[in-house]
Amino acid sequence: MENASIETLYEISERLVKSVKTDFTRYLYDKINWDCDLIGIKGARGVGKTTLMLQRIKQNFKNDPSKVLYVSLDNLWFANHTLSQVVDYHYKNGGTHIFIDEIHKYPNWQTLLKNIVDEYPGFNVVYTGSSMLKIDYHKGDLSRRQIMYTLKGLSFREFIEYETELKFQAVDLRTLLQTHSEMALEITEKLKILPLFDKYLKYGYYPFYKKDLAGFPARLQETIKSILNDDMPYVEDITRATKQKIMKMLMIIAENVPQTPKMSDLYAALETSREQGLKMLSFLERADLLATLSAVAKNIKYLSKPDKIYLNNPNLMYALTPNANTGTLRETFFLNQLSYVGEVNYPKQGDFLCQQKYLFEVGGHKKTFDQIKDIPDSYLAVDDIETGRRNRIPLYMFGFLY
Repeated sequence: MENASIETLYEISERLVKSVKTDFTRYLYDKINWDCDLIGIKGARGVGKTTLMLQRIKQNFKNDPSKVLYVSLDNLWFANHTLSQVVDYHYKNGGTHIFIDEIHKYPNWQTLLKNIVDEYPGFNVVYTGSSMLKIDYHKGDLSRRQIMYTLKGLSFREFIEYETELKFQAVDLRTLLQTHSEMALEITEKLKILPLFDKYLKYGYYPFYKKDLAGFPARLQETIKSILNDDMPYVEDITRATKQKIMKMLMIIAENVPQTPKMSDLYAALETSREQGLKMLSFLERADLLATLSAVAKNIKYLSKPDKIYLNNPNLMYALTPNANTGTLRETFFLNQLSYVGEVNYPKQGDFLCQQKYLFEVGGHKKTFDQIKDIPDSYLAVDDIETGRRNRIPLYMFGFLY
């Protein structure tokens, strides 16, 4: 490999690092143990994984940029070169860190990462991959060698900071339930919260909205297509016909969310079997395009029919459905944000059960406790109110969990 050839990668890396802004960083940035030799960051396309890595490089390698290199594996350079060649060259020329984007697009990536860790002592690797990324324990035991993190889209708290530069602390669920009144007073003294919340539901989950707000819905639709057409085939062995059925499944569900699905009708519409239908549903959920709700804890080894299906976040509803239902938007937001703190289940009474303890009913400002009265640890998540009292909590407050 010619030195002039690889220098192209260094030039691209330096250019991207120089252009990235560091005035706003995601919630995950300070949670990552950057000293670990092998770090994985997975998440849906468009949530900011690349920016996160470039920010780390810019902030931590100002005094010695030659020690670090950023590469994206969808670069055409890798059509006739290997990542192993890059690592070897970088290491032998004093490099100590490499940041690798789109790892799922590289053949046998798990074995490659294992070999890098084993053969280049003191060398640090940070990589990103699709939210569908799976660790195959038969292809090199990465579980003991790495720390894996998941990056979600912007929380409502982050969106507020991104839009207004006002910073509020994230809180755990128990603290939120106990102190929401005081928190809401502090927030509403500084800004008009409900108009911001409405904007967040329309376009605030994906950070790329700032690049072209008017074109955001179209770009989000293109992102969805890229997930299904470009990312999914690298992670799952699927045919072109299956990809088309998965897209059709997504659109059928988008037009009917939330639903207690009659899965046999869905399978018939897709001309597929129950087993294949459940697999496609799982693909969409792992791609962060759908969210499913079940009465019992999910078992990753055994796919089963969910009790309720939602789109992953409200932005997807606006992008995929012509008339987004207000009640569904509320529930979709609530489920998306609450899932950060633990598994959420479908209860016998109420809308959502979190951590097998906290019961929630979601609705508008006229919502009452009639459906969940006398049940311990039960709460209302209420839209269109700025402040709450006792177990009646403003819906937007659940956007402060991360």
